[in-house]
Amino acid sequence: MSESLRGQFLIAAKRLRDGNFYKAVVLLLEHSDQGAMGLVINRPSSIRVSHALAGHFNLPDTDDVVFGGGPVEPSALVILHDDANFEDEGPSVVPGLFVGGSPSAFESVIREAADSDHLKHSFRVLSGYAGWGAGQLESEIDRGDWLLHPADRELVFHQDPYAIYEVALQKFYEANHFLPHRIKDPSTN
Repeated sequence: MSESLRGQFLIAAKRLRDGNFYKAVVLLLEHSDQGAMGLVINRPSSIRVSHALAGHFNLPDTDDVVFGGGPVEPSALVILHDDANFEDEGPSVVPGLFVGGSPSAFESVIREAADSDHLKHSFRVLSGYAGWGAGQLESEIDRGDWLLHPADRELVFHQDPYAIYEVALQKFYEANHFLPHRIKDPSTN
């Protein structure tokens, strides 16, 4: 394996038709010779965060929803946030973006966001994750199933999660001018 792809977005190529990843944008959290793990960031559910965590915390009811992070272990919850007070849980995935799994990170980040008049920190709660065995992700990339682009905090917390795929795709094509995105008039070929 060359270098780690940690901190990259995997953007599903238009040809990828797997229902788990159709038009998905995955934030890669881990990537090594043993495999890879990431979170789909653009699949909001109808389950509210306060309801999903009701058995663990007494949180205020907000409009925040749980996102489907991937098909593996869908009952496991993780939080992506930009609160540097909890960076001791591990290094940032990209500058200013952290992954939390501890109860204190969940409760503190969510409660602070709910209690604040203005949003001080951003967060997303996700259920499940995407995983690949040794060499599997590299094969899928080589086959053209995924496009790679450096991840950024702003897109993870984009105000319209349904627009994330198109925004990520546009960023990829802007960074890779030599690849045609959409040809308006095929006769010019």
